[in-house]
Parts: sequence; structure tokens; C-alpha cells
Amino acid sequence: MRSEPLRHLASTPASVVADRDLSDEALLDIVQRQTFRFFWDFAHPTCGLARDRVSMTGEGNDLVAIGGSGFGIMAVIVAAERGWITRDDALGHLTTVVRYLGDVPRYHGVFPHFIDGRTGATVPFGAKDDGGDIVETSFLIQGLLCARQYFSGRSAAESDLRRAINRLWQEVEWNWHTRGGRPVLFWHWSPKHGWAMNHEIHGWNECLVTYVLAAASPHHAIDAEAYHRGFASGPDFKNGHSYFGIKLPLGPPLGGPLFFAHYSFLGLAPKLLSDRYADYWEQNRRHVLINYQHCVHNPRGYRGYGPDCWGLTASDDPGGYEAHAPDKDLGVIAPTAALSSLPYAPAECMRALRHFAHDLGDKLWGECGFSAGFALDKDWYATSSVAIDQGPIVVMIENHRSGLLWTLFMSCPEVQHGLTKLDFRIASHDV
Repeated sequence: MRSEPLRHLASTPASVVADRDLSDEALLDIVQRQTFRFFWDFAHPTCGLARDRVSMTGEGNDLVAIGGSGFGIMAVIVAAERGWITRDDALGHLTTVVRYLGDVPRYHGVFPHFIDGRTGATVPFGAKDDGGDIVETSFLIQGLLCARQYFSGRSAAESDLRRAINRLWQEVEWNWHTRGGRPVLFWHWSPKHGWAMNHEIHGWNECLVTYVLAAASPHHAIDAEAYHRGFASGPDFKNGHSYFGIKLPLGPPLGGPLFFAHYSFLGLAPKLLSDRYADYWEQNRRHVLINYQHCVHNPRGYRGYGPDCWGLTASDDPGGYEAHAPDKDLGVIAPTAALSSLPYAPAECMRALRHFAHDLGDKLWGECGFSAGFALDKDWYATSSVAIDQGPIVVMIENHRSGLLWTLFMSCPEVQHGLTKLDFRIASHDV
């Protein structure tokens, strides 16, 4: 059983967030801290991992998200660095998490998408998705490697944590997901259904970090060919078209959902990275600005859209859960889309944040920060927050403020090796 945190974080009410006299730094601090509560006060009580979702009042269930837990590990590091929790509390919490992960069923070292937080048992994501998910695993490992780099002290507790993280990292059989050496990674494998889902990971999307870690693996690495012939292929990889006068190097028409610019880049520092395909800072910055301009131009006439209300990405919506994007715009704004884009477009993102806080906070703000989305046309507001939305808010705001997670992840020797192997140009270790 997970021991309770030594100290819970006090909740900040919507009336405080709505204070127009707050400085940008003060507002960012409140948003990060309240959002972090998702991964601390409302983590699963048995294992300390991140629930898939938590209601605005703090209620959750036993469904734990592996990728979201990776984001949550990074959020715990932010909290320790900012002093919201003690370093010892963070170390104890992550030690519990990592020990629990060591007992969770894995498939060639690969974690499933969901687990039961009480038992560790795999919870199928779909009919045939009941085994290893290499992408969710990469998001978890991204967080774990940041924790390994952060807890670099000589104490027995920090040394033990690093060793446990290394065991999990080194046991992932990334090359198993090439199906015997094919030049591409496959997303899923099931002990019951094998490769039946047959989902190749290619085209520009959220999976760059998956390929980097697969290339970087100390014992189960993929060849560079899988990145160049696999990931960097398909109709949605290269773009080169202009939208609203902004030329987009990679991705589907109009860029796709904004989580493409977030999930891999919680750790990978885009300011440092370029390769034969793109400068990744420019790729992400332009993607964000195209998403912003789409909402400003508002071709479908949705109520509320504009310079202070924008951001399309995967989120809850009145019909369930959708990967919203300019070419799949259903009228739903997700606060995580703009808030997690802060490094790329600070002025536009701060304007959206102040609108969410000042004008909509009484409907959007809850125990874990902003909820998953809203649609003003339908007078609809999500009633819960989601791990893969909340984690990037904490982490990307921190990367904007201090570069903390970028610095930690890019300091991993294996990451540097993987990037070099894939022929990335790495500008500097200074974020």
C-alpha cells in the first residue's frame, strides 16, 4: 500500500484564480500547483500512479493510465523543485510508484495502456488491445528517466530508485515491436491476439520520443532505418504547405491536434533539435500558431472562439472523447491545448489562460485545475480532468519557466546516443 503523502496541498478556489491583479508568474504558479494535485492528492491510493481521470470534486476510480503516470512523475519533480512538496516526500512517493511498476504485468518489458490501480492487472483499452503499448510505455519511461536524473544524490534511497528505474528501462524490448526487424515500430502486441491490431507508427504524430527511446535502448535497440523508413513516412509526415500564411514542415493538413507538440516534447527539448526533416522548435511553434489562427478565423462560427479562446487537441467533448483539430473541429476548446503550448507562443497562451481563469473559472476550475474541455455553443463543460491533459500543463509551463524537464531528459547519456544514432543535430545541452 502507498503511504499517504506527509502533506496535502491546499486547494485554491476559483475566486483567487479570477483575480485580475495577479501577475503572470503568480497565476502560472497557482495553475501548476493546483493541476499537480491531480498526481498527488488524487493519485491512486494503492500504487501512487495517476488515475486516468478525476472529477472536478476529486473523485476517481481504479483505472490507472501508464502514459499519464509518466507525465505525473515529471509533475512530481516540478513540485519538489518548486517546494510544494519536500524532496524526501517526492522520493518516497516515486519509490513506491517504481516498486509497484516492477510487479505490474508486462509484455516483453512493455506496459499496457491501462492497469487496475488496486491489483496491477491489465485493463484492456480495446477488444484486442490487452497487452503491450509501446507508445504509452515510452511516455512512462520519459518520466522515469527524468526522475533518475533528478534524484542523483549519493543516499541509499536515491541510489535504489535509480537502480529500479534502470531495471524497468533496460527490460523494455523495443525491438520486439518491429515484428522481427521490420523497418517500423508497431504500436501494440497482445499475448492473446499477437499483432492483430497491426498499427504501424508512422507519419508525424506524438510518437517521436518512442523512436528516440527505442533507438537509445541499452539492450533492445531498434535500427535507425526504422525511424527513417518507418516513422518518417506516409502521407501525413511531410507537409510543406502554408496555412494562414504559416508554412508547416511536417504533419497532416492544418497540423493535427496540439498534443503532437506536447507529449514527446515534455522531455525532448525542441529548441535543441533538428534533423533532415525539420527544425523541431519551428515545427511546433508553427503548429501552435496555425491552431491559434484557425480559432481566431473561426470558419465554422463557433461561439466564443477568438484570440482569447482557442486550442484544439484530444479531449472530452459532449459525445465522449475526440482528437480535436482544425480539420476535426467540433466546437470544443481544451484548456490543456493552449496552456501546454506556453513555450511556443507565450503571449497567445497567456491571453487564453487569463480568459479561462477570469471569465470561465467558475465553470472550468476544480480540485485539479481546469477541466478537460468546454463547448460554449452547447453550454457544455467537462466535469473531470484527464491525466494526459493535466500532466503536460504542469510540465510545459515549467519548461517555459525554467527548462527543468528538458534539461533533465536531455542530460541522459542514452537519449543523447539515441538522437545521434537517428542523425539528429543537437544544438547544445543548455536549454
